[in-house]
Amino acid sequence: MQKIFTGKAHVYNKNNINTDEIIPARRMNIHEEAHLAKFAMEDLDKDFINKVQDGDFIIAGENFGCGSSREHAIWALRGAGIKAVIAKSFARIFYRNAVNNGFLAIESAEVVDKISNSDELEINTEKGEVKNLNTGDVFSAQQIPDFVFEIAEKGGLLNTI
Repeated sequence: MQKIFTGKAHVYNKNNINTDEIIPARRMNIHEEAHLAKFAMEDLDKDFINKVQDGDFIIAGENFGCGSSREHAIWALRGAGIKAVIAKSFARIFYRNAVNNGFLAIESAEVVDKISNSDELEINTEKGEVKNLNTGDVFSAQQIPDFVFEIAEKGGLLNTI
């Protein structure tokens, strides 16, 4: 699996973005990613779905994905085209749901304070680096273990097992 990704940053410099803000419970009547994507992040950013492009990244503060343990949050972001979320930290259940669903959740203490909306980023998950292609700045990030890529390549944990 590819381990270097490029895309545009969508910055939410906020801590404790919960799963209901990622995909509101009122929108979870259908479970297909394409349907959920239409409502991703709508309570934080009404224009999110119009701005995001396939391969983009969300940049956020601490404890991203807290709240209920719904996999729908991962499905909504992935359906919207988000390749990865880079945050200072993740809620434990969200992080495990990300791994189980083959979605990249990358921790970096530096990135959220030093990246602006629409900056073009290059993420090297093998080296644990995030490069801002607009400024040339490079930041350290969590390296993604090979087993996570194996799960992603196979379409999730259930397919891996």
